[in-house]
Amino acid sequence: MVQTDALSVTFAPASAEDWRALVAKTLGDKPMEGLASQTVEGLAIAPLYETGPWPPAPTRPFDAERAWDVRVEVRHPQAAAARAQVFEALEGGAASILLRLDPTGETGAAVGSPEALAALLDGVILEAAPVALDAGFLGVAAADWLSAAAKASPGALLQFHLDPLSAFARAGESPGPIEAHLFAAAGAGARLAQAYPKAQLFLASGQVSHEAGAGESFELAFALAAALAYAKALVRAGLALEEAFGRITLGLAAEADYFLTIAKLRAARLAWGRMTQACGVTVPARIEARSSARMLTRRDPWTNMLRLTAAGFGAAVGGADAVVLGCFTDPLGHPADLARRQSRNTQLVLMEEAHIGRVADPAAGAGYVEALSDQIARAAWSAFQVIEGMGGVVTALTSGHVAAEVESARTARAAAGPPKIVGVTAFPPAKDEPVELETAEAAPVDAPSPRLPGPDGRCPPLSPLRIAEPFESEAAQ
Repeated sequence: MVQTDALSVTFAPASAEDWRALVAKTLGDKPMEGLASQTVEGLAIAPLYETGPWPPAPTRPFDAERAWDVRVEVRHPQAAAARAQVFEALEGGAASILLRLDPTGETGAAVGSPEALAALLDGVILEAAPVALDAGFLGVAAADWLSAAAKASPGALLQFHLDPLSAFARAGESPGPIEAHLFAAAGAGARLAQAYPKAQLFLASGQVSHEAGAGESFELAFALAAALAYAKALVRAGLALEEAFGRITLGLAAEADYFLTIAKLRAARLAWGRMTQACGVTVPARIEARSSARMLTRRDPWTNMLRLTAAGFGAAVGGADAVVLGCFTDPLGHPADLARRQSRNTQLVLMEEAHIGRVADPAAGAGYVEALSDQIARAAWSAFQVIEGMGGVVTALTSGHVAAEVESARTARAAAGPPKIVGVTAFPPAKDEPVELETAEAAPVDAPSPRLPGPDGRCPPLSPLRIAEPFESEAAQ
């Protein structure tokens, strides 16, 4: 008896008309156009897409052994506890650390001196485990503290993540002119670039606009405008343009709608490539994706595990170089051991058991994702051009343009009606099951002032939101 390999049988290709006929048969008398939808920015989402061919999109460097950097955020206000969590994360499989610093202890580890940061990182091999910072307006001082901890080792894998523009946009003000903070950060970056050839200097992030409610293309446009502002500042500080762009990381949000996340990250590489080529250089994008805080719920927080898993999947498939997942209890307080372990292990399961990283661009050729990637890239480029036409991202912030664009997306989202949020507006639990949190009292420490000479900068603040918040009190009744 001759066996036939079923996988070797050649099937006749299905045409677009064949697919449409199947859809029409399923819908009956209902028109297929009724399945069409759109994003909050009005980008069309069709019910059926052609198969291509699509031009190849740029991807992250392929590494079958470690497809992306599993990055864990540490923000415990007490420095000793933060240090323990750093080692817990690294020993548990994380590749790098995102360390949030805040001398007040309200939003990060209460660190205010080089000695304190050196003590927190004592024992961490910075040549093997990258450490990224999130220090707001204290970024320049924190970068110097991290430099001191690295002891001028040229092999240290440091991510200084200077990002005064995000701090300005979030707070709505700066201690001294925002331009002065931009120039000071660039000066520090140029100085640190000489000592640390492998270091990343700036984080050009659109996440602050995302958390305030912005749509995907404007989030990307804001990140591109910030990257260009940082690159110009670095060039003025003495770096070549190609090196300046090469020292900047793009920061984007990853959310539960993984198709949007995948398309946005793929669009980011397309738009970044166009921007750098327009500047006369060719530099591949480096992307750090952080899970969205606005998608998380306080009610039935266990369902946040699903949202974070979807966000991690989207970030990995979309080609992020580094992925940071929050904890499912974040809207309620500081995460305990279970939440921290779940956050870290979700990425490890996606990488080592689901093998998400075994293909360089898993979404390539999928009509929906390819079309949406192209739409987001084009819309982001148009929004980026508007920002640059106004004089750059600082002017766009201070004039209220950025806040207006964010508000427009928030209005469109509200007009679409109540969203379906599992555990809140859909399938709410009959009884809330408690989750374990970690007690973490803030203990402020002394730190240098981030204030620079001159009048304070002002802009409409991009206040963060949680999409579920307006519906949680209603669901609890």
